[in-house]
Amino acid sequence: MKLVTIIQARMGSTRLPGKVMLPLGDTIVLDYVVNRCHQIKGVNEVIVATSTERADDKIEQWCDEYHIPCSRGSQDDVLGRYHKCAREWDADYIFRVTSDCPFVDYEMASDIVNEMKRSSYDIIKVEGHLPRGLVAELFSFKTLEYMNKHGLEARHREHVTYYAYEYPEQFNMGYFRAREKLQHPELRITVDTPEDYKLCRLIAQHFKSNLLVSSSEVISYLLEHPEIAAINAHIEQKRVI
Repeated sequence: MKLVTIIQARMGSTRLPGKVMLPLGDTIVLDYVVNRCHQIKGVNEVIVATSTERADDKIEQWCDEYHIPCSRGSQDDVLGRYHKCAREWDADYIFRVTSDCPFVDYEMASDIVNEMKRSSYDIIKVEGHLPRGLVAELFSFKTLEYMNKHGLEARHREHVTYYAYEYPEQFNMGYFRAREKLQHPELRITVDTPEDYKLCRLIAQHFKSNLLVSSSEVISYLLEHPEIAAINAHIEQKRVI
């Protein structure tokens, strides 16, 4: 079984342009994501999937400099971009991670891999009320091919797994219950707005740029410092089309 993690990344953002390349601790946001994805047990390859837009040349150049595999595809057809990348790397299973999640929970992702190995699920959905920015989605290449063939609406092309959640009866969907200590939906641990970025910079500073600090430690820090958690508490997550 070949398992790859595909990190979708682009420079364009309506609320925080260029967020993936912003400084964070001693490095940049994208480097946090890549390093944490490398800690997921069972993953054979970590790939950055960006678009063919000229603005995203900067992402490919960074990947080349640090010897990180990079695939380029459509800016708006993110599902097609994932399908292209997964075919290029001959993936059997794919983790989907977004590049604005510098504290993605690699320990939970490793547990999800173990769950997939014990089962024959097409896709595993994480259950629970978690902070925004921790979850990686795992699905089979067979599932990705099916979604790419049948998910023809704009919402399906922009949001990779939207089709599976809209038509769950067409898939053998597994459910993974996240640990109770992670159940804090009031927290945002992502980089989507200037306020989010300010909070994540404070987290990185507190943990002395430790790229592999556990997500549970990050949550504990925010719970112990409500004034920091409040920085982005008012931000509303963008609605899925």
